[in-house]
Amino acid sequence: MIKLDNIHKYFGETEVLKGIDLDIKQGEIVVIIGSSGTGKSTLLRCVNFLEQANQGRITIDDVSVDTQSHTKAEVLALRRKTGFVFQNYALFAHMNARQNIAEGLITVRGWKKDQALERAQQILDDIGLGDKGDSYPAALSGGQQQRVGIGRAMALQPELLLFDEPTSALDPEWVGEVLALMKKLATQHQTMLVVTHEMQFAKEVADKVIFMAEGNIVEQGSPQEIFDNPKDPRLQKFLNQVAAS
Repeated sequence: MIKLDNIHKYFGETEVLKGIDLDIKQGEIVVIIGSSGTGKSTLLRCVNFLEQANQGRITIDDVSVDTQSHTKAEVLALRRKTGFVFQNYALFAHMNARQNIAEGLITVRGWKKDQALERAQQILDDIGLGDKGDSYPAALSGGQQQRVGIGRAMALQPELLLFDEPTSALDPEWVGEVLALMKKLATQHQTMLVVTHEMQFAKEVADKVIFMAEGNIVEQGSPQEIFDNPKDPRLQKFLNQVAAS
């Protein structure tokens, strides 16, 4: 169970998140949609303290952290419950695909190197890149790099996988393979919080869709409720703009 209580975030004088409340059940796939600049990615980064919220509480399973008063140990415990998939892959350029996936197991989980590399190869096999273990990021396509990034996050077996627009940096031909891997994870009941512009993915995979505008959650519901029966005028306008583009 994941719970966000009253999350506020300021950048200078600007309030980017205005008191976000959100509950995510185990195994649930929650997709956040909305226009650029509405706080979607900031919210995601606040969940695992890549950004520190100015106010609120974040709870993942048995770890609950107050964003104003917390210890380093509490933040580390929270981060260990999450895996993060970045827009721009964020792979280590000096490590091959297998090493990239193994690195977190070694540094975060304390696995022995041989054991971690063996597990990394299993993950590469699972994500359809079994023959790319020795390849460095520069030799991989964008889609392959992002799949390695997802594999790296999967390796830690997190309670919650966070995806920050995982297809936005990809050429169109690579988007499908990344979405296919995410759909595969969904069938395995991996809890996911996904910021995306891929409306079809949200319709097909999400258990719950959240629409954000101006730092607030404006509307949330099942994909059917959000896409077929939007109530808020801002959501109606957003969906019309997406359909027209």
